[in-house]
Amino acid sequence: MSIINNYDNFFLPVENLDMAKEFYKNKLGLGIKFDFADKGMTAFKVGSNEPAIIVSTIENAKPAIWFTVDNVQEAYQDLKQKGVIFLSEPFEIMTGLCVEFTDPFGNKLGLTDYCKMPKLNIQP
Repeated sequence: MSIINNYDNFFLPVENLDMAKEFYKNKLGLGIKFDFADKGMTAFKVGSNEPAIIVSTIENAKPAIWFTVDNVQEAYQDLKQKGVIFLSEPFEIMTGLCVEFTDPFGNKLGLTDYCKMPKLNIQP
């Protein structure tokens, strides 16, 4: 049984945010999901998918795939017991908690939950 629910976002490092926006928006035709240029990142929608491509000028950024989980702390403990090597302890972001790790080949992966976001209460 997997603790991973879905893809969250795909992170790609770029050297120039304006050039990245020109490529992803104007050449590929992707819409902007959010633009935090002041924090060095812009997210692009791919169709009607929730996961986005996030381009980032953050120093030493590496390509990464993030996944959603119900609870980052629990997933962190579970995977740590299985020998997964984490790059840090879980940390807060605007929407919840996240943590990053690598696979045996050095590929960067991450987990995030949306614990700071209001839960949707959908009634039938």
